[in-house]
Amino acid sequence: MVSKYELQNIISGTGGGSKSSFIQAAARFLRSGTQTGGETEEIKQSKGEEEQKLKEWIDQNNFWFNDLDESRYLTRGAEQKVYLDIDSNFVIKLNDAIFYASWTDYFHSLLMHNYFFPNTAYELTGFYKDEHILFAVVRQSYIHISETTDLLLVQTFLEANGFRIIRNNDYVNDELGIILEDIHDENVLVNDGILFFIDTVFYLK
Repeated sequence: MVSKYELQNIISGTGGGSKSSFIQAAARFLRSGTQTGGETEEIKQSKGEEEQKLKEWIDQNNFWFNDLDESRYLTRGAEQKVYLDIDSNFVIKLNDAIFYASWTDYFHSLLMHNYFFPNTAYELTGFYKDEHILFAVVRQSYIHISETTDLLLVQTFLEANGFRIIRNNDYVNDELGIILEDIHDENVLVNDGILFFIDTVFYLK
């Protein structure tokens, strides 16, 4: 059973596995600021301020992703572009965090996804800039579809794991204080009877 304590540890940067470590580092960097005395404190920033700070951090650490191959482009959605990785068992996704009020919220969503759905965990590999738009570049397993997704089975699965449906394809976990949105049949794929959640949108209440 998931606890708030476990979830808080993942979000704050302790635990979560190797695929989450870079994501945790990015979120931790955005949360922190330095006072005159050298003490670190959490500071409030607009999304634009976050992005500027993030770009400086990327520049300083050479975190830019420079291996994008347009010939491997697959598709795009409202928030991301999808490419087949050189290793065809994976896809590369470029996400501009448009669904989120802040970049911190986006990184937290990735961390929650990795916690709940480790078989499709996101691995942050760097950042990409296209026409002044900043994208996070994540790597994820490529799922082959063997059958159509039954959303009633998805609902049953999520309810068994503490989520209740609130409208259409959106869910809430009251105990943990998190919202899970956009769980439609293109974001949950089925292979040999197993559900694979590939694109989720998590929010902290």
